Amino acid sequence: MIILPTNRNLADQVLKFSSWFCGLLIIGFFCYLFIDIIWHGIERLSLNFLISDPANAGRQGGIAPMLVSTLLLLIICISIALPLGIACAIYLAEYTNEHMWFAKFIRHSLAMLASVPSIVMGMFGYAFFVIALNFGFSILSGALTLACMVLPFIIRSIEDTLRNIPQIHRLNASALGLSKWRCIFQILLPMAGHGILLALVLGIGRAMAETAALLYTAGYVTRMPDTVFDSGRSLSVHIFDLSMNVPGGEPSAYSSALVLVILLLLINASTHWMAKKIRHRSNK
Repeated sequence: MIILPTNRNLADQVLKFSSWFCGLLIIGFFCYLFIDIIWHGIERLSLNFLISDPANAGRQGGIAPMLVSTLLLLIICISIALPLGIACAIYLAEYTNEHMWFAKFIRHSLAMLASVPSIVMGMFGYAFFVIALNFGFSILSGALTLACMVLPFIIRSIEDTLRNIPQIHRLNASALGLSKWRCIFQILLPMAGHGILLALVLGIGRAMAETAALLYTAGYVTRMPDTVFDSGRSLSVHIFDLSMNVPGGEPSAYSSALVLVILLLLINASTHWMAKKIRHRSNK
């Protein structure tokens, strides 16, 4: 006589239902948030809003200086964090193993750095970049602080991607007489292109949404920055100021938030498209 495993089937059904419920809950929360931002922010969104300076403490006018400051912060942050992240990930994945004490120390340091609250990173950036290095409240100070914040996520993402590449590719490269560095730069890094782009998306998302750290480093002014040594207000800081400190600033805050979300969606969509192209090319 065969006894059907009813308890196991019930557990599978419960797990399946819970997974679907959690997934639908996340999708529903995102849709509600996005619809709410669109509903309240679409009214003021226009070309003039994007290219004009703010007026009346941000209640009127546009967000042109904030857009420029945000893009400068993002470009400098990624330009610093991505090369350092790739280099460190290559060292951890290709030149160390999990039992080396120095590699363990680096990984523990990255885990601690990733868990540091952003306000603490802002205080570090203020003490080191603003005061010690005498960069002042500037785009450069804010971008360097953001680079310190996104570096752990970039390193771990790229390291995991490199470690997941099958060992046969390294053995084939060695059999063909390729040196270690040629194997890494000609074979492994192109195969890890989708992982590098994923790390780039994580870094961009973290940098563009950051507020607390930039309050202590990049500054608060709403004028257009001329150089990276000028102070500048990011979009996230502008949204915070309008919603918390400016009475009647909610319409402009919603419109600024809508612009920020659209920028993130465009960056994510274009990066995922590039990742698919790279993955398709590497599979040929």
